[in-house]
Amino acid sequence: MAMALLIGWASCRADEGMWIPMLLKKYNIEDMQKQGFKLTAEDIYDINQASLKDAVIGLGREGYPFSHFCTGELISDEGLMVTNHHCAFDMIQSHSSLEHNYLRDGFWAKTKDEELANPGITASILVRMEDVTDRINSQLTPEMTPEERSERIKQVSSMLEKEAVEGTNLQANVKPYFNGNQYFMSVFKIYRDVRLVGAPPSAIGKFGGDTDNWMWPRHTGDFSVLRIYAGKDNEPAPYSPDNQPYKPATFFKISTKGVHEGDFTMVFGYPGTTKEYLTSYAVEQIQEIENPNKIAIRTAKLNIINAAMESDELLRIKYASKAASVANAWKKWQGEVKGLNRFNTVETKQQEEKAFRQWAAGKPAYANLLDRYQSLYAERKDLVLAQAYLSEAGMQGAEIVSWSARVYNTLNSEVFQKNPQKVIEKIRAAAQEFYKDYDTETDRKILVEMLKLYNENLPAAWVPAEVQAAASKGVEAYAAALFKKSVFASEEAFNAFISKANDKSCRKLEKDPAYSLYASIYRFNADNIAPKLSRIANEIKRLDEVWLAALMEMQPERHFYADANSTLRVAYGKVQGYAPCDAVYYKHFTTLNGIMEKDNPEIYDYDVPQRLREIYEQKDFGNYTQEGEVPVCFIATNHTTGGNSGSPVLNAEGHLIGINFDRAWDGVMSDIQYNTEICRNISVDIRYVLFVIDKVAGASHLIDEMVLVD
Repeated sequence: MAMALLIGWASCRADEGMWIPMLLKKYNIEDMQKQGFKLTAEDIYDINQASLKDAVIGLGREGYPFSHFCTGELISDEGLMVTNHHCAFDMIQSHSSLEHNYLRDGFWAKTKDEELANPGITASILVRMEDVTDRINSQLTPEMTPEERSERIKQVSSMLEKEAVEGTNLQANVKPYFNGNQYFMSVFKIYRDVRLVGAPPSAIGKFGGDTDNWMWPRHTGDFSVLRIYAGKDNEPAPYSPDNQPYKPATFFKISTKGVHEGDFTMVFGYPGTTKEYLTSYAVEQIQEIENPNKIAIRTAKLNIINAAMESDELLRIKYASKAASVANAWKKWQGEVKGLNRFNTVETKQQEEKAFRQWAAGKPAYANLLDRYQSLYAERKDLVLAQAYLSEAGMQGAEIVSWSARVYNTLNSEVFQKNPQKVIEKIRAAAQEFYKDYDTETDRKILVEMLKLYNENLPAAWVPAEVQAAASKGVEAYAAALFKKSVFASEEAFNAFISKANDKSCRKLEKDPAYSLYASIYRFNADNIAPKLSRIANEIKRLDEVWLAALMEMQPERHFYADANSTLRVAYGKVQGYAPCDAVYYKHFTTLNGIMEKDNPEIYDYDVPQRLREIYEQKDFGNYTQEGEVPVCFIATNHTTGGNSGSPVLNAEGHLIGINFDRAWDGVMSDIQYNTEICRNISVDIRYVLFVIDKVAGASHLIDEMVLVD
């Protein structure tokens, strides 16, 4: 129904939108060139010759290579890649110890032999995209239920994926666009040997910490350096000391001429998820129920983790990555609520829906569409609140709970029955990794707080039996007993258990208090929440498809773009400051001077490395200045979201000028409602990256690999 409308897109407006690379020539390039872009659509995306897309990397994990957690970009003909420090944070942490604290001190490989392997990390390079909408739609019928329709789409997509890569070493993935009105298949070459080359100390790469996260002005050198390795034939290969640096089809040249307000910018990467076409009913639940409750739970968790990190340097290492992970969404949700309130998003969507009702009157295809939405979201209200606590305070609350489930499920798998010794070896390896960054007392405190919140903030009808039992016994006493009796509470106890693991071990684990708590929560979800939410989600998904098709029919002059779905997209706009509130204007860039203004050795997040202080005092800035100052970060109007972290920020010539790493807090509601007035992406200036590599790290051999242009 919507296909003819999609074909009829008008040229897009700059700033807002995440655009499909293969369609740029048809819909966007003219506008991009009006905004100042000096290249062609073929320079960005071409399947017959090297183009910019070949230098953009989707970072994923083994088993989930298409769920790109970050983006990276190639900057040399030897597979050298830059991304964000926070994207490589887990890699850096995994190689860190008290003896080699790379989080604190940074890491720089002097030779390729010193570069560190990162098992499980994948690097995807897009080979081509293909519209497969007609092939999928031909297999669907109006009589199908939402569940049947969803299952058939999965089956056909799987068939198309296999067909597309048969006889090759490529991998394919079909995803829906425009709420399922269109389907594209992306075909990738996926490399599985990605090594850590360099990372600044966290005092640079995470400068400002969670205090400055999502904020502007920003002074964070959020970058790290990786390298992709390939087999001797330059094709993907598992890690091997014999692998060679990957020889890319192309890589980004690096601009040193700097950025100025009004300059054209383009972000090329893998944005994760946006929801620009939600109804008012959905936004209201996010704003009033989902976000506030998840924020409250994570606030309690962070208070405990942060206190632990302040008390001990080893605990800081253990929990640095965990704290960052918990805090990232926590702070984003707060900004999202603020932005939705500021721009009256619910009211705006209600006005659109009012106009839609008037327009849709007498159109049978859209009869009662909004009434069905309203009914489903009313049914969803209590369920989504219960799910927030079940997920945030239950299954993802205390680590001992989720770890117990992971082990139980592994021992209860068919793989264990076939090869128990191999599975036990894998569990041992996973346990070593888990307990390396685990503290029993911290986790006990988290469990106590999560159980309190669960019981205090939900009606008893929505609280699993074991969680209620904890309250009746007293959560402190319950948690103390759990940690005393559980085999998961310490590495020693767990190793003693796993050394005797056999086919009867699962029955023993079923009585373990940590797993018993998990099982109670899991069963409650399976019996009372998941089936209902799944049914509602399927029905809403089908309505979303019809809703977007209807909006396109109703507003033929509006410029629609597909929501982000972790596939390669182009966003473009310009370098520009903004006014966050009355009488305040933020400039478009920050400098090293601002870092020194924030310098405070007594505050962990603002303790500048001594080497950087010395360079600043000596004014030894090299060629990395603009008007005598070292630039650090800049902002622009590019439409970005999670997954765009690490994305290349390009100028009008397609040269690298920065690495995208964040959004300004005032506009993080852009996942739901983008507003050019306030929404800004934040990037580290590539000249600061070069400055740190050269002057702070003394790793100029890496710069020698790059191609720098004025």
